[in-house]
Amino acid sequence: MKFDILTLFPEMFEPIKQSIIGRAIKNNIIDINLINIRDFSRDKHKKVDDTPYGGGAGMIIRPDVVYDAYQSIKDKNARVIYMSPQGKVLKQEKVKELSEHKHLILLCGHYEGIDQRVIDEIVDEEISIGDYVLTGGEIPAMVLIDSVSRYVEGVLKKESIECESFSRDLLEYPQYTRPEIFLDKKVPEILLSGHHDNIRKWREKMQEEITNKKRPDLIKGLKN
Repeated sequence: MKFDILTLFPEMFEPIKQSIIGRAIKNNIIDINLINIRDFSRDKHKKVDDTPYGGGAGMIIRPDVVYDAYQSIKDKNARVIYMSPQGKVLKQEKVKELSEHKHLILLCGHYEGIDQRVIDEIVDEEISIGDYVLTGGEIPAMVLIDSVSRYVEGVLKKESIECESFSRDLLEYPQYTRPEIFLDKKVPEILLSGHHDNIRKWREKMQEEITNKKRPDLIKGLKN
């Protein structure tokens, strides 16, 4: 799967190239291509922003610079996503849907935003990672890349994502490992029994109990 990222700060994406995602990149399962919007500035000082028409605080990223950057990697089969606090909040269902695409283009805003005309021209959908505002779209883009990549075949084992939080609109069951006893607390006996069917039933029960305790809104959604 390919991610093209239109950004003013490509250096911010180095952390996501580590761990599981880094291994997927090395194995040619995930491709993260960074396009510096500033490279397409026609200004001798590489300026990419200007003051807003109508007045107001801050600066707005120019539409021509963004459009030229987009044209350099344009693909009619790619889905273009603008990381924006005005977008639909990212949920696991959307993550799974996006993982079925072979090519995503992520547009990262900055300053007071991007000229609306280029958003209207090239963007297919806007996505937010929560009802709050950040200084730019780079961190939300990394969140989207990380969450979507986990569902790309070959990045993780299938069983690793089947029972995790939100996979069935339930939170994940508690996990335990060695030592068997820690601070006088013992691993639940059922997990030591070797009885796989009973373990499965216990885990399903724990998922429901934990979800009901921590996120009852998810339980309500299942009932509706």
